[in-house]
Amino acid sequence: FRLALIQLRVSAVKSENLQRACGLVREASAKGAKVVALPECFNSPYGTQYFKEYAEKIPGESTQKLSEVAKECSIYLIGGRSIPEEDGGKLYNTCTVFGPDGAMVAKHRKVHLFDINIPGKIQFKESETLSPGNSFSMFDTPYCKVGLGICYDIRFAEMAHVYGQKGCQLLIYPGAFNLTTGPAHWELLQRGRAVDNQVYVATVSPARDEKASYVAWGHSTVVNPWGEVVAKAGAEETVVYTDIDLKKLAEIRQQIPILSQKRCDLYSIEIKK
Repeated sequence: FRLALIQLRVSAVKSENLQRACGLVREASAKGAKVVALPECFNSPYGTQYFKEYAEKIPGESTQKLSEVAKECSIYLIGGRSIPEEDGGKLYNTCTVFGPDGAMVAKHRKVHLFDINIPGKIQFKESETLSPGNSFSMFDTPYCKVGLGICYDIRFAEMAHVYGQKGCQLLIYPGAFNLTTGPAHWELLQRGRAVDNQVYVATVSPARDEKASYVAWGHSTVVNPWGEVVAKAGAEETVVYTDIDLKKLAEIRQQIPILSQKRCDLYSIEIKK
């Protein structure tokens, strides 16, 4: 099946972002994509100072538009993080997924909040305004089972391992790495998660805007279960297409059967929720 990653250039105008995103979703569907993903923070600038201003409830204006375009195009639409979700007085970094009938099939709240401090380069603390999610998020399609994470979640190998244990063959991470962590770790982490779990890994970033207060790395990428980069964007706004070959995934798992060779008598990962 064909996967499309929409690397959107994000402005400060929510309505414009939403309109352009839906237009690119329609374009991707017309080119045969059955699963389409939007980037993290596609509908608002990225920054703790913006989260409260742009927050919406779910369902709300943005998710209603995503539901409508998913149904119109008869696709699975991963809504990146449309805007921060407001629920019960708390804000969450939330990714919603809509099926071909327009129904919401998954909602992932970012589990690991991006709190980092690299002296002289970048300091960021999502926990100043956001609360963490507390659950894994998976959904079934006629093609395969898909696991979800958001940006910083990709650094935690245990989470991807759980998705592999649960039968996921594709992991999708809407993300917005920056100009410090992007060149260092963006591709490395994707290839690691893919090889460790013998799954496809896709990451979808906003396009780079040098004038933004937080400059995204871009380079939305798809990595196959062999650890090969099979599709990769540059920094500009674009749509990346990849045909996900589940036959190749099965062949790799047969050739190097690590999933059946794990020493569960020596180690294991405990799923608590």
